[in-house]
Amino acid sequence: MTDEASIERLGELLRALPPAPQGWVTAAQELPLARAELDEIVARAEADAEFRAALVADLEAALAAAGVELEPRQAEALRRRLQA
Repeated sequence: MTDEASIERLGELLRALPPAPQGWVTAAQELPLARAELDEIVARAEADAEFRAALVADLEAALAAAGVELEPRQAEALRRRLQA
């Protein structure tokens, strides 16, 4: 099978799949923004020892004091990143 035929066959197979669930689509759209927000918080924690200590002591309270609202999954991801 040639590369072109393989690509066409792959396209046919992909078209035969059902559409992705809306929740997956929404999550994929929100992921870059969420990742950027977490990166910003981690960068601030790396630059500010007091902020990092507050995050480690009580993540939710420190975020609330900083005016940041995260989904529970994002808070858990942030908690893991701070432990690393």
